[in-house]
Order: sequence, then structure tokens, then C-alpha cells
Amino acid sequence: MANEVNIRNKRASFDYEFLEEYNAGIVLTGTEIKSVRAGKASLSDAYCYFSRGELWIKGMHIAEYKLGTYYNHEEKRERKLLLTHKELVKLERKVKESGLTIVPIRVFLNEKGFAKLRIALAKGKKEYDKRESLKLKDAKKDMDRAMKY
Repeated sequence: MANEVNIRNKRASFDYEFLEEYNAGIVLTGTEIKSVRAGKASLSDAYCYFSRGELWIKGMHIAEYKLGTYYNHEEKRERKLLLTHKELVKLERKVKESGLTIVPIRVFLNEKGFAKLRIALAKGKKEYDKRESLKLKDAKKDMDRAMKY
């Protein structure tokens, strides 16, 4: 089942420097997974946090499923993320000690059709780091344009 669902958080790579990346499962209801498969989700305001040893995502928008009657879901509800216990302990320790944050990068469907969330342990960029990123991005675009001609 090759599905091309690839919902990205484009702002995250501009605002954060990614240190480690993980794939996490998401606990979704029936109408939520149908909306994700239709590509009707957004990660623009989403962030992850720990509550009682569990990792949650808040601010992830999944549009209501148009054919879901009264079974439809709440669009911006908090959703639980599924990682191994070892990964959860490691992430929670790093977030508390170092002041790092966990940022959602993209939502995709794996080969079995399950929705997965790519998250990153990240450090916030300073203003001058952001300017440097823009310079590198512009230089890469210029080089790509030169290669085409």
C-alpha cells in the first residue's frame, strides 16, 4: 500500500536545529486516520510535551472527515504518541536537563498504512543562525539554477 501522504512542518527546520530524530506512532480515531489519508492535516502550530511519563502532541490540526457524521473528531485535540519505553525515558531526560524541545517534523503512512509522526529532539536557532540558513538555501538554489542551463 504505497500512499503518498507526506505532511511536513516547513517552519520547524527554519526555527530549530535537529539533534536526533525518531518515528513515533500516533493514537488516532477512525475519522482522524481517514482525514490524514486524504492529506487534511497540519503541523504548523504543533509541539510535543511530556505528561506523566507519556509523550503527547498538542496543536496538530486534523480537519474533520467530510463523511463522518456525529462520530467526527475534535480537530485540535491532544493526541498520544507511541515510542518505546527506552526512547521515552531518554527523550524526557534530555528535555528536562538540557532545555531542548521535541518538534514534530512530518506525518506519513508506513508500508502497513499506519500513520506515523517524525519527531526531532531540537535546539532553538538564534537569529544569526536563521540568516545563515537562508544564505545556504539561496546559494543552493542558485547552484541548481546554474546546473539547469
